Amino acid sequence: MSGILLIGTDGGKRRFYFEQAAAEAGLPVVFLDWKDVPDMGHDEGFCPEKPEEPGRKRFEEKLRMLLQIEDLQHFAVKIDAPAWGSSRLCDLGSLTGRYEEQLRRLSGLPAGGFLNRPPEIAQVLDKRGCKARLAQGGVPVTHMYEEHFSCGEELFDFLREHRITQVFVKPVKGSGAAGVTALRFSPGNGRIALYTCAALKEGALYNTKRMYRLEGRKAEVFLDSLLKLDCVVERWYGKASFEGYCYDLRVIVQGGRIDYILPRLSKGPITNLHLNNHAMAFADLHLGTGTVERIEEVCLKASACYPGLQSIGMDVLLEKGGLEPRIIEMNAQGDLLHRDVYSENRIYKRQIAIMKELLR
Repeated sequence: MSGILLIGTDGGKRRFYFEQAAAEAGLPVVFLDWKDVPDMGHDEGFCPEKPEEPGRKRFEEKLRMLLQIEDLQHFAVKIDAPAWGSSRLCDLGSLTGRYEEQLRRLSGLPAGGFLNRPPEIAQVLDKRGCKARLAQGGVPVTHMYEEHFSCGEELFDFLREHRITQVFVKPVKGSGAAGVTALRFSPGNGRIALYTCAALKEGALYNTKRMYRLEGRKAEVFLDSLLKLDCVVERWYGKASFEGYCYDLRVIVQGGRIDYILPRLSKGPITNLHLNNHAMAFADLHLGTGTVERIEEVCLKASACYPGLQSIGMDVLLEKGGLEPRIIEMNAQGDLLHRDVYSENRIYKRQIAIMKELLR
């Protein structure tokens, strides 16, 4: 028997609609919850870099027994993100580190192929490294400042020196706008205002699903706490607008082609849809042919920088005025778009087609 091994979290829309697409194509899916992935540490002889090591073989044997699959070579693998066990931003590093270790364990599985290869999934989790790789490949990206800041005052000094009034501050690792903060600063009088979906509670930052605006001392305390984490600071670009909303694009690139473009509209600087922002049909933006072609060119060029990823969600900014596209971030697991699954389920159907080819 051949089919698909889906590693993910039970009970969500991702699994439901992916399995629905697989059933329509007549391809069986074996599901493995992240909480059941065998735990193989270095103390058991596990060595990610040496697939022939005994620890690797024991890991594979545990998986076969758990899944009751004799030959994994007849299965193509899709890896969805795990459910994070904490919403505290200070836990992002350890949670991501554990996930990267799990991906290393899975990277040597003798499977029929991966929709997205584990090493590349881990690589795009690092915003700094991903942005550097794209820039090296000639892909236009939102500019990331090279400087590191350990507190708000260091950042304010930098902004004063370079006469910069707006930036984004983001934890290096994390998704879903976790910790993303838009900062406005007036070098002349030192006034600050920031916009974020993180909340500071009893000295710890938590990711939430609502937006906050902070000013003055509250903003300073928040920023000091955020910069204690490993963060990047990015240039704030003016975004294109539509009927009074600014917007960016979530672009899904799969198998070397663009399968979906979703505009995300917001009255504020952060556009993630789970923050009560709005989506619309891409065609309704009525962008010119040249702009659409340029978006496609930039996204396909970015995809080519990660050939091991057959499905990528990209956040793309169109600069106000000239509508020049720039990659904001890439996500190897950013494929769930409610507008799609509630209508054609185009994205997951395309993934099934790609995985069928892997099994040929």
